[in-house]
Amino acid sequence: MKINKWNRFQVKMRILCVIDSLCFGGAQRQLVELAFSFKAKGHAVSFLTYHHIPFFNSMVEEEGIPIMCIHEPNYIKRLFKMRRFIRMGKFDAILSFLEAANFICEFAGIPNRKWKLVAGERSANPAILKSLKLKIYRWFHFYADYIVANSKANLDLVRTVNPLLPESKCRIIYNTVDFRRFSPAVSFDFRRNGRTSLVIAARIQYEKNIHGLIEALSLLKKEELEKIKIDWYGEYDTHNNTNRLLIDSQAKIMTKGLESTITFHAATHDIIRIIQESDAVGLFSFYEGFPNIICEAMACEKPVVCTRVSDMSYFLSQNPELLCDPTDPVSIRDALSYLISLDSTQLQRIGTENRNIAMERFNREKIVSSYLNLLGAE
Repeated sequence: MKINKWNRFQVKMRILCVIDSLCFGGAQRQLVELAFSFKAKGHAVSFLTYHHIPFFNSMVEEEGIPIMCIHEPNYIKRLFKMRRFIRMGKFDAILSFLEAANFICEFAGIPNRKWKLVAGERSANPAILKSLKLKIYRWFHFYADYIVANSKANLDLVRTVNPLLPESKCRIIYNTVDFRRFSPAVSFDFRRNGRTSLVIAARIQYEKNIHGLIEALSLLKKEELEKIKIDWYGEYDTHNNTNRLLIDSQAKIMTKGLESTITFHAATHDIIRIIQESDAVGLFSFYEGFPNIICEAMACEKPVVCTRVSDMSYFLSQNPELLCDPTDPVSIRDALSYLISLDSTQLQRIGTENRNIAMERFNREKIVSSYLNLLGAE
């Protein structure tokens, strides 16, 4: 079905979701979840991407949401091809996620546009403060109706590089969680296999701090290592040299004798079951926008061990011993050691606290409604 032939009287609004690809990533997952919710409310939704990395494609297509991929390796040609598609699409509203996609959509609206444009900032990458290209991207935010960040830390960075951005255009909307799917296991016993099972779900990238985690594990006592098992689920991108990072990480694991402690797995659609069957969830990144896996772990009533990134210190402040410094392997070791020391009652208490916080702050209906209000759909 061609987008420009949708019948106006059969749908409420035509909403285009724009992102680099539908790969395994937090921003991608959030945009997919929002698209599903928009469609469920009667809006005609479609996707526009420029890389074909189809982790979520089948899920999106099963929902009857069309995907258009403009795979053009030349940056300038890509920019103008996407601009042409957007301007000819007769959309009522556009929601874009990630810096390059935001820039493309903002550029497409020059000199004028009839659609609402909400640009989603999803990364608190400190490189924003040094990179001229990343700064220029943020100055183009003047051409969007609203800028939405999924954490205060993220928005603070954006406003640092673009201090003239009006506060009235800026919003913080945290990630949404589907509590019907991300929920506690019906029956669960901690440490069923005699070890603390810690799950990590993140792409194999430098900023996820794989080597820092490996170094921290090597600092644990032998008896502590025998009490923890870490399973890391995530895909790697050969364009970003993460294949080499994975190979180097596996070699380091073997050198330090940690083969029975940490294992890498491919990205999976079965992450809900994996979280539910784990004792805890971890994330040791140098920076994050606002990590989905932490929101989902909290919804599943799991303890979380995490670096002090994004707004995590605020949401997990009730258990500061499980927060750590990504630049300090000793700090990561101490957080892991504390996790190992907790008994089942303590783990359950922390998990219950986390779910209560998640249900209050990551309410799906409120978050979807917030986006639709900005897009002019409610």
